Amino acid sequence: MILSTTPQIEGYNIREYKGVVTGETIIGANFIKDLFAGVRDIVGGRSNSYEKVLRKAKDIAMQEMEDRAREMGANAIVGIDIDYETIGKDNSMLMVATSGTAVVI
Repeated sequence: MILSTTPQIEGYNIREYKGVVTGETIIGANFIKDLFAGVRDIVGGRSNSYEKVLRKAKDIAMQEMEDRAREMGANAIVGIDIDYETIGKDNSMLMVATSGTAVVI
């Protein structure tokens, strides 16, 4: 499956548009990660624990979107958009939503 944020894929012609596909995931960050992230905010630096959670959430949402495209008979997704939001009480949950257009190239 070819995945692209662009509306076209160079060197390929889109033969058929299958429709919009999405993938969503919501992942909670536990209090220990919050504690270490708070320390990082005070002393500076990157929060590796949050970065790992973010990557995991994005990977799950992308895989879900790809699975849905494959079920529709697509072999590529174009125009992919990835959105990140915090939700829940005290913004304790991370939501990642992906969307794109499933196509046959």
